[in-house]
Amino acid sequence: MSSSDTVPATGLSTGLSLRAVGAGLLAALVGYASSVAVVIHGLTAVGASTEQVVSGLVLLGFAMGLTAMGLSLHRRKPISIAWTTPGMALLAATGAVEGGFAAAVGAFVVTGVLIVLAGLWSPLGRWIAAIPKPLANGMLAGILLKLCLAPFLAVSQAPGMALLVLATWAVVGRVARLYAVPAAVAVALGAMALDSSSGLAGGLAGGAALSGALWPSVTFVQPVFTWEAMVGIALPLFVVTMASQNIPGLAVLATYNYAPPTRPIFLATGAASALTALGGAPTINLAAITAALCASPDADPNPARRWQAAFVGGVGYILFAGLAGVTAVMVTRSPPILIEAVAGLALVGAFGSALMGAVQVEANRTAALVTMLVTASGLSFAGVGSAFWGLLLGGAVHLLHWRPSVSQPAK
Repeated sequence: MSSSDTVPATGLSTGLSLRAVGAGLLAALVGYASSVAVVIHGLTAVGASTEQVVSGLVLLGFAMGLTAMGLSLHRRKPISIAWTTPGMALLAATGAVEGGFAAAVGAFVVTGVLIVLAGLWSPLGRWIAAIPKPLANGMLAGILLKLCLAPFLAVSQAPGMALLVLATWAVVGRVARLYAVPAAVAVALGAMALDSSSGLAGGLAGGAALSGALWPSVTFVQPVFTWEAMVGIALPLFVVTMASQNIPGLAVLATYNYAPPTRPIFLATGAASALTALGGAPTINLAAITAALCASPDADPNPARRWQAAFVGGVGYILFAGLAGVTAVMVTRSPPILIEAVAGLALVGAFGSALMGAVQVEANRTAALVTMLVTASGLSFAGVGSAFWGLLLGGAVHLLHWRPSVSQPAK
């Protein structure tokens, strides 16, 4: 009998698990601290102001929190929700598009709608799943490459802070790998706050900045729908979110014998993404890495109580929404290369996994490498970013080299 069979559809019959509560809080802390710099960097890269970044972070916290709480409570399964970290790296690599942040917001709305359609119309989800995994991994590796180089490029521009952050990441990773990135982020934020040229005290000197940091608010952004943003942001963001977050997230749950129906998950995350996009928030999706914290036996020996970890993780994300103002002001007023360095450290593991998945199968290696290199090149043509062209050219090479399998005649 699978663990999903042991979980009741309704009721709180299993009681409160303190281990699940601890695992949920840890998942929220790791998920937020390890990649909030990636989110901020991605939003600013496509033109968001500090106020719009704050708004996006607030709505992301509530979207992730409420969706995780609702799905885990309703399904009694540890369904963890997160922001799309690879998608934020995509935004950082793509940069500003014609129409500015309003056009990026339009792309966020369309991405949410596409996820809803994937829930309503199963062939769309199957098409995304049918993209050869080496190509999808190659595109992701190309997106992440530039950011993963940033920690080492930062040494030449801000050697003191960069070396301190790198040393923290390496040393803590040797002792407790799970805490390496959060520890590096904490050190970087401390260095930012103490740095006189970009410190929090200087950034919050004005009353408006102080008010915005302590009382984060939501700012409506009128979406603009442009062809460049649809092809350069919305389509690659949808592919990255599905291939690098939702599908691995389902695989993690399956590893622990949970098989939630995909339709309500895609409908909930897609609808929440489309709605909160109007306030500058990018896409949310199934968690992949932090999902294991909530679904594994470490959350609770009893599989029927692990949903509580995902529920508490959602509560944690809502609480972190209150820190959006302070976090955004501190990060956006810091040296850009240091922000990229912190973001890059958070993505090293994802880059390694993507690169391994891209080149593991020799038959698909050339096409995957073409996809990665074109994506990493920053190629922009007709206003469309490199992620789309990488997938397109890599797909063409894949088709060119593809050979149908020939079945042997029966003897």
